[in-house]
Amino acid sequence: MINGLKVFSGTANPELAQKICKYLQVPLGNCVVKRFSDGEVFVEIKEHIRGSDVFIIQPTCPPVNENLVELLIMIDAARRASARRITAVMPYYGYARQDRKTAPRTPISAKLVANLIVTAGARRVLTMDLHAGQIQGFFDIPVDHLYALPVFLEYIKKTFEGKDIVIVSPDAGGVERAREYAKRLNASIAIVDKRRLRPNESSVMNIVGDVKNKVAIIIDDMIDTAGTMCQAADAIMERGALEVHGMATHPVLSGKALERIQKSSIKDIIVSDTIPLREEAQKIEKIKVLSVANLLGEAIRRTHTDESISSLFV
Repeated sequence: MINGLKVFSGTANPELAQKICKYLQVPLGNCVVKRFSDGEVFVEIKEHIRGSDVFIIQPTCPPVNENLVELLIMIDAARRASARRITAVMPYYGYARQDRKTAPRTPISAKLVANLIVTAGARRVLTMDLHAGQIQGFFDIPVDHLYALPVFLEYIKKTFEGKDIVIVSPDAGGVERAREYAKRLNASIAIVDKRRLRPNESSVMNIVGDVKNKVAIIIDDMIDTAGTMCQAADAIMERGALEVHGMATHPVLSGKALERIQKSSIKDIIVSDTIPLREEAQKIEKIKVLSVANLLGEAIRRTHTDESISSLFV
């Protein structure tokens, strides 16, 4: 039992919260989250938290707006209950793709969400694999930005030992991520030259790098509609790869994602449990889930005891 540490969960991913609490050896906090008949969110913390170090676990995954408002109200409830410090644990940060103005008269919604979280009363944020790293700078409070890399690296080393692998970035923006994996695995990298025709649709044009007779692993931060990853897999196989595997931290899997994954040449897709898989996705044998609960749990423990968490970044 860790004195003064309280962990609460919203309704977005209670399974992950339970795993984190199991790692920390603390009970999940008693908190009622429900909806009024008109859809308004109601939160009641059913235990004493005055002077406690409170961690609220709530990814803002689909339904994004519902889960975001739930998080904000839980933070407000903890603040009004005189918690000493409130940390918003957001394994998945919704609205992260709206991190800049991409056209005239458009919002920067990732910044707006950051403002809402701080205004609600959070004094620290713990998140994982942000779509855009600069979102850390949108907050005027400390942000601990973890990566699922340690969990995925362990899986790759065990599963592909002795094989000639190439780490593939699905776009230019993910090159740094691919390089980090390749460096630790002593592997080569390749880059997909992608031309996006319209939102949520993409067209793979070229592969930069050698993938012939290699096992390709496409690394991304999230899979949304799966168009990018599936088209990249098909293009890589056409260039002579032996097989293609996908790996992404956040399984958003919206739209026709599941259908595309089933029909694609990709052998399997490894994701984490930052977002719970919906029932249809759980039935797809190509999708495998690794847990990041221990990684998040250790970050929470070290934050509570004021220890460094830099070693968790690998």
